Amino acid sequence: MTAPDPLDDYIDAVANVLGLPVEDAWKPTIRANLAVTLKMARSVEEFVLPDEAEPASIYAA
Repeated sequence: MTAPDPLDDYIDAVANVLGLPVEDAWKPTIRANLAVTLKMARSVEEFVLPDEAEPASIYAA
């Protein structure tokens, strides 16, 4: 038996708080999306900026 994924508990808790029905068939896709989102967040969090860094006042593409 494999250990439960902590993201499953998170999915259930957030769905409950938001009052969203989440079918069991959707959970693998939701879990995969959250895993990618968390990986991207870790990359941003680990990027070191100097103390002098200021946010840009205008963003242009």
